[in-house]
Amino acid sequence: MAARILETFPVDPVDPRPFLDALEESIAGLRTLLPVPAHDAARSSILHNHLKGGRDISPDIALVVATSGSTGTPKGAQLTPLNLVASADATHQHLGGEGAWLLAMPAHHIAGVQVLTRSLVAGFEPAFINVAQGFHVPDFAHAATQLRDDAERCYTALTPMQLLKAMDTLQGIEALRLFDAILVGGGPLRADDRRAAVELSINVISTYGSSETSGGCVYDGIPLPGVTVRVENERIILSGPMIAHGYRNFPDHEAFSRPGFYQSSDTGVLDNGVLRVTGRIDTIIDSGGLKVHPEVLEAVIADVVGVHSVCVVGVADPRLGQAIVAAYTGTASPTDIIEAFDDLPRWQLPKQIMRVESLPLTGPGKIDRSRVQELFRTR
Repeated sequence: MAARILETFPVDPVDPRPFLDALEESIAGLRTLLPVPAHDAARSSILHNHLKGGRDISPDIALVVATSGSTGTPKGAQLTPLNLVASADATHQHLGGEGAWLLAMPAHHIAGVQVLTRSLVAGFEPAFINVAQGFHVPDFAHAATQLRDDAERCYTALTPMQLLKAMDTLQGIEALRLFDAILVGGGPLRADDRRAAVELSINVISTYGSSETSGGCVYDGIPLPGVTVRVENERIILSGPMIAHGYRNFPDHEAFSRPGFYQSSDTGVLDNGVLRVTGRIDTIIDSGGLKVHPEVLEAVIADVVGVHSVCVVGVADPRLGQAIVAAYTGTASPTDIIEAFDDLPRWQLPKQIMRVESLPLTGPGKIDRSRVQELFRTR
């Protein structure tokens, strides 16, 4: 079969419908697309160059979707029509049936791509809101109401920050209640926030997945139909029909060295078949010869009243090798955070605690750890 050209496709956050039409053609095997953000020329140029836009690619590939890792060169997960449709079908099977979807995140990221793919598979025209300038609850509520009026079942996908912002207002709570299910991914959801959602009759499902798995493939710790999860030496390994066909720009990457499997950079444990993600292999902090997952410390700080978001990283230290530091947003004081570590080993207490107006992001709801490290290097 002759090669095809990878089309760099700017996705307009104001109106993603042209991308929806192009996505339908790519799933039908007619085009191969590299979605990039139309409103961010610098990012689009990086993705076009690194992921080889405009050059030959196998016609078996429908999309090349950039990963949202916080460091290094962006990798491009190569997804086939089967990958995308298998993921959409498994999601609908888990949720109890097809329905209409509201797109409330950038469509060039895998979570947004899959909202559109599920809409195509279900045969419903998706609703959408413009999130180029942020997530606005009134816009979300208006779109949710319209969607509910037109569909027997309706769904959406949000980041934890979007969910919490909507839960802060009565208008947002009423909108969230309209959905049969809300997929929440891109970051951990605190136990207290999950309990609050249950008490408010909001059906939240925590998802785990990535561009390499065509989006979320584990819901509330349970693998979707067709997905197999293993944990080897703490590393999470996934297989199933939604696993990407390697990376566009790293064809020999170890993540895909075992055919049919994706060896993630995440760590976790399996308890009676339920997956709990504990952190990432590449973010482990080695401080004075003692190792800790920053996500463990982030969970401690996130439970402090008045903390909205948090990132713990390691920075170079001449004595410790790496010093543990923490940046957070919210109204809590550094003293409040220090007190939260009273029952933990003293070495795990961050050496510096910084309150900031906002944490830098590298994707929807994903904190850019390398830029957080820079905050401390420039102090």
